[in-house]
Amino acid sequence: MQVDAQIVNAFIDGTAGGNPAGVVLDADALTTEQKLHIARQLGLSETAFVSSSQSATVKLEFFTPTRQIPHCGHATIATFSLLHKLGIIGEGNFSKESIDGNLDILIAGEMVFMEQRAPQYRALDAAGSGLAARIAASLGLAPGQLHAGLAPTVVNTGNAFLIVPLPDEQTVSVARPDAALIEEISNELDVIGYYVYSDMTTVSGRHAGVRMFSPRFGIPEESATGTAAGPLACYLHDHGGVKDHEIIIEQGYLMQPPSPSVIKVKLTVDDGRITQLMAGGTAKATRLIKLDV
Repeated sequence: MQVDAQIVNAFIDGTAGGNPAGVVLDADALTTEQKLHIARQLGLSETAFVSSSQSATVKLEFFTPTRQIPHCGHATIATFSLLHKLGIIGEGNFSKESIDGNLDILIAGEMVFMEQRAPQYRALDAAGSGLAARIAASLGLAPGQLHAGLAPTVVNTGNAFLIVPLPDEQTVSVARPDAALIEEISNELDVIGYYVYSDMTTVSGRHAGVRMFSPRFGIPEESATGTAAGPLACYLHDHGGVKDHEIIIEQGYLMQPPSPSVIKVKLTVDDGRITQLMAGGTAKATRLIKLDV
């Protein structure tokens, strides 16, 4: 059997860059083993498989080269952008079914936004346990190179990430991830990976410049991570002194080779508490690959 996989770059900054995701339409007949095999063949950080749903616009399943995961931001944006550009859906409100529930999708012009849940925070006893030193070492940094005023924190808006504040763009840039140690700490904390950031950006007016490392899920580094941008936006609002309700995050500028990406997060805040968020961006289909399964 032959399957068509469309490669779509999501969260592009302007007309280029972004994070490539595989998108396989009409995946109802594929088994879990076949989906994982396709994801391994494509070798991208995530591939989305689209099938019919009784409770949402479509059902989406996400696979890294090593396993299935509940959600994927850039592959969700890639999928709905592709469905829109193919004329399968128009503009407005839609939804996706995934293995742990349904989430809302908004298409406004070229922008696709996906719902994330209100944040849950887990502070770490980093100082007393020596965890801060281990986190620093896993990034090739000394403990004194971590941010002096903000602590690493686990934030979950559907997927859990370790948010690691650093003092400046230079420190983010020179971080040299130790994949084995990052995977070990990620397993201990039960997080997807690290989202490492500073408040310095290449384009002025944006809120954070970031890098993402997830060796636990077979992703050494990726250029745009929508499910991590939501947690970071919440962290910036609730702990980082940012009071804007629209937060713009750069990613991919500091990886090698660079693939500039931009993610916009819209926060719904009631009585000072974040109750909902939508993370979004634009996407561009780049090529079609035919695979045997």
